[in-house]
Amino acid sequence: MYVPAHFNEPSSEAMHQLIKQHPLGIIFTNGESGYDANHVPFELAADQGTCGTLHAHVARNNPLWTEVRNGDEVLVVFRGEEAYISPNWYPSKHEHHKQVPTWNYKVVHAHGRILIRDDERYVRGLVARLTRTHEATQPKPWKMTDGPTEYIESMLQAIVGIEIQITRLVAKFKLSQNKDARDIQGAAHALMENGRPAISVSMQEVASQKDSL
Repeated sequence: MYVPAHFNEPSSEAMHQLIKQHPLGIIFTNGESGYDANHVPFELAADQGTCGTLHAHVARNNPLWTEVRNGDEVLVVFRGEEAYISPNWYPSKHEHHKQVPTWNYKVVHAHGRILIRDDERYVRGLVARLTRTHEATQPKPWKMTDGPTEYIESMLQAIVGIEIQITRLVAKFKLSQNKDARDIQGAAHALMENGRPAISVSMQEVASQKDSL
C-alpha cells in the first residue's frame, strides 16, 4: 500500500482500535487456485504475539482453509470510516480555485501467517466470544445455549477456525493532513452536515492538532 508520510499512522494502539471497531476484514490468500479474497469477521487478541493475533472462522465448504498451508503469508484489510471530499468544502477553493476532489479514509493492513484450527474446542470458544462481543448491545443478547444442543453442535461442525499471527501492521489514515487547518475544518463541517459524523470527528481532531502547532 502506498502511504505518503503525512497519511501514515504509526500507532499500534490506533490500528488495533480500528480493527476492533471495524472487525469485518477482507482476507487475501494465494493458495493452490491462485489469489482469493474472503470477507470475514475477526476477533483481535492484541496481547498475543508482537503485533497481535487475529482469530476467525470460515464455512467448512469454503476452500480457503484447504488451499492454504499452515505458515502461508496472508493479508487482512480492515476499512474504517470513509467519504468523498468535494473541493467546494475548502474555504481556500473559493479564493484561488486550486483544489480538486478526493476521497478520505482510514484503513489498516495486517500482514501475517495463517494457522488452520480445525478443532471443536477452538471454534466453540471463538464463537462464544464473538457472540458475547456483538450481542452486547442487544436488549436480550443471544447466546449459544439459546439453540437446541444438537443444532448448535451441527453448526459448529460446519465451520473451521483460522488464526493469523500478525507480523506487520500498516495503516493509512487519509484525513486531509496535507491541507490547512481551516480547509480541514470546512470539509469536516460539510461531512457532519451530510451525515458522516465518524470521519468528520477524525478530521476535526487533525485540524485541532494543526491549530495547536
